[in-house]
Amino acid sequence: MEHVSRPQSPLPKKEGFGMPIRILIGDDHAIVRSGLTMLINSHDDMEVVGTAADGRETFELAMKLKPDVILLDLSMPPGENGLSATLRIKDAAPEIQILILTMHDDEEYIFKILQAGASGYILKSAYDNDLINAIRTIYHGNAYLGPSITKTLIHEFAQRSLHGNESGTDLTVREQNFLSLMAMGYSNKEIAEELSVSVKTVESYRSKIKDKLNLKTRHELVRYALKKGLMDLE
Repeated sequence: MEHVSRPQSPLPKKEGFGMPIRILIGDDHAIVRSGLTMLINSHDDMEVVGTAADGRETFELAMKLKPDVILLDLSMPPGENGLSATLRIKDAAPEIQILILTMHDDEEYIFKILQAGASGYILKSAYDNDLINAIRTIYHGNAYLGPSITKTLIHEFAQRSLHGNESGTDLTVREQNFLSLMAMGYSNKEIAEELSVSVKTVESYRSKIKDKLNLKTRHELVRYALKKGLMDLE
């Protein structure tokens, strides 16, 4: 399966346009990458310069191609997720604008995305024109949040200002360390190397955490980690 596309040649200048907005797409589904590429390239003022299947590949291509905008999926199992990739990219190349594309309309995701440095957030259920408008908006240095998200975000920030970021959890500190890496998409081997334990120990913790929290999928683990402030973006 092809994960990274070859960089494409810049489009020539067209009458009424300068050089097109150079866009990198990060999404774990090949059909989504293809569809987004066709949609974006149908507009004279933008072009897709590359695609990647997870956060790590997106970061590597971003450093190589230095696109103007990155359209990045939030969840890309089993690879590095969009939140972690966003933080790494903004730390290394703050001039690159990042638009998160996701199915999750949740205030915790929104808060974490903006905290990581993304310039915008758009749902996968949005219309094509909304996506194109979002890309143009963040390219020009403005933030983009869909109308359905803005009200939720304002309420969330207000609540955090009043009460602070309360994050309790039923996990031990050690279990929180494991969960953080699990949520970020690390494999059992990578977690074992990071925490200096055996793969068998990682498997044991993974099972114990899922049973303790009554969670079955990685999506549920990510959601829990975000809500409890355990997503280790640094």
